Amino acid sequence: MLSYRHAFHAGNHADVLKHFVQIQLLQYMNQKDTAYSYIDTHSGAGVYALDGGYASKNAEFETGIAPLWDRTDLPPALAEYVNLVKAMNPSGKMRYYPGSPYCADQVMREEDRLRLFELHPADAKILADNFRKVEAHAAEQGQRPSSRGRRVMITKADGFLGLKALLPPPSRRALVLIDPPYEDKMDYRKVKDTLADALVRFPTGTYAVWYPVLQRMESRQFAPKLSQLPATNWLHVTLTVNTPAPDGFGLHSSGMYVINPPYTLEPMLREIMPYLVKVLGRDDGAKFELEVGSGPMRGKGTGPVRALSSLPRAGGSLRQPGAAPARKDGSTPRPAATSGRPSGPATGGAARPAGSGARPPRNTGPRRP
Repeated sequence: MLSYRHAFHAGNHADVLKHFVQIQLLQYMNQKDTAYSYIDTHSGAGVYALDGGYASKNAEFETGIAPLWDRTDLPPALAEYVNLVKAMNPSGKMRYYPGSPYCADQVMREEDRLRLFELHPADAKILADNFRKVEAHAAEQGQRPSSRGRRVMITKADGFLGLKALLPPPSRRALVLIDPPYEDKMDYRKVKDTLADALVRFPTGTYAVWYPVLQRMESRQFAPKLSQLPATNWLHVTLTVNTPAPDGFGLHSSGMYVINPPYTLEPMLREIMPYLVKVLGRDDGAKFELEVGSGPMRGKGTGPVRALSSLPRAGGSLRQPGAAPARKDGSTPRPAATSGRPSGPATGGAARPAGSGARPPRNTGPRRP
């Protein structure tokens, strides 16, 4: 049996967004024969208990995986993620939630490599124990690796520093997931500096960054600062499930910022995000925002950005950033004149199964489970 870590935030709405995007990126990487590396800078414990301890105290999974558990109308791509989580709960009861290392292990192929970093001693030990048990179980079933070398390497170290030694990877193909706790506001700066260095060492890699959308200045300025990096292409998506509390307490929104995303990710998110808003939204403040761009932003409103924002809970329709919302009678106000310049990034609000050929998603919030 796998070991687990009790965590306050496991399985919440931010985990849903992060692990769904992670799985989509890995499945795209699987389409090419060449092996690739998955590098997780802040891996956590790998498995989290939902039926006791910290998780049951706040029950944040009720904002994420729980509303999706028994849905019969899941879009196919989202069903793959939910089925991955269900696969580690064979009894049918929602007891455990997978972190990003477990999700990656389930989706990736045998020839691909996982490089996992975790600095917290307890989490690093649980993570290593879990992968030893997975390997032992596979051996009991007569499964032997056909490729040479260790598929999974776990290092108790700072992932920000450890990443440098792994870039570029031997195959020149890699997905890097970066999601520190952000309890220390310096984490925002460390993420940006780490990406800047990584893009020099390995500019063609795919980098996925998760972050909490909070009222603190570092969070509000985070995505615009990442857009200044010399990346060829980027995608930024946020999911908001409720109106922020007046005191700023609680996680109402989170985001994923992806550098060098596959071309399939944007249309997939355009399909899935309205559904997540509908199912996970808790009030009229629920929404998503999606923007994509090429190269670094040159200033507000002047970057090569395509953006889409939505308020399905409030109005039931999608609207482009800058467009006036529909009136209560259903009519749309006459649009104001525009300058004709490209619109800037959308603003406002804020945001670790097996199915259809893929193998099974880790954790979130201003946290470290």
